This record gives sequence, C-alpha cells and structure tokens, in this order.
Amino acid sequence: MNQDDDTPHFILALVGAVVMGIIALVIGVSMHSMNAKRAKVADAMPVPAAAIAPVSAAAAAADMARVAVEGGVVKFYFASGKTDVAPNAAQALVDVVKGVASGKKAVVSGFADASGDAVKNAELSKLRAFAVRDSLKAIGVDEAKIELRKPAAITANAVGSSSDARRVDVTLE
Repeated sequence: MNQDDDTPHFILALVGAVVMGIIALVIGVSMHSMNAKRAKVADAMPVPAAAIAPVSAAAAAADMARVAVEGGVVKFYFASGKTDVAPNAAQALVDVVKGVASGKKAVVSGFADASGDAVKNAELSKLRAFAVRDSLKAIGVDEAKIELRKPAAITANAVGSSSDARRVDVTLE
C-alpha cells in the first residue's frame, strides 16, 4: 500500500475533526447565549433575603443540572426553578443524532414535580423542553425531526424525588 492510498482517509478524518469542532463551538456559543439571556432576566428580579439561605453540599448536588442516558432515554435533569441544560448535553445526544439521521424522530417530553403552582410548573417544564430542543438544533438536528410532547405532571413518589421529576426526556420513535 503506498502513501497515496492513505490520503483520502486522512482528509476524511481531518474534515470529521473540523466538523466536530465546529459543532462543539456552535453548541457552546448557543448555550452561553441562552444562559446569558436568562441571567439578565434573573439579575433584574429582586431576590428575597430568605432565598439566600446556605445550602448543604448534598442538597446543592441534588439540585444541579445534569444529563444521563438510561435504557436509550436521554434524561435531562434541571435545578429547581431553572432551565439551564447540563454542559455535557451534546455527548449524551450522540445516539439521538444518529437515530434521527437514520430516519427516526426525536421526541422531547417534559416533566414537572408535583410541588408548587401547577401553572408555573407547566410553563417551566415547557421552557425546559424548549432548551433541550434548542440543544438538539444546535448540534444539527432539523427542527422538523423534533416532536415536543405536552409535559406530564408526576408526583415525587412516582420517581423517587422532586429533583428526578424536574426533567426532560428525549427518545427516538
């Protein structure tokens, strides 16, 4: 095998690496932009003194944005009252992107815990689903291949904790 036979493979690998870098950059910029807009809104809102109480490390860890893949379902967990998507969203969505490329659609379904105002929870759940949809779009999934489903309210007893109920699931159909 001569060196000329390896050139197409090298070029394909190089192009692939550049494309992945661009995708990562686009995701990072879009997530930063969304977070900056949300921060401006949050900064404009007054914070009651009671809301600045210290939080234990365990409670803070349970109330952080995170993402997990369980049984083919990508589960985005959100901090209480927040719509910030976990930073490792793109890596968790790799199989969803592949599934959509093979002709499937991504189904985005939001959930809310049963505590608090049901109307506010439904709106927050919708905003979280939009944030996950925007993450999918940022990594190249066509919006026509993304279906948003109405959020389902579930009780904390059904999933183990309120933090488990504050999530958005992404599945393939």
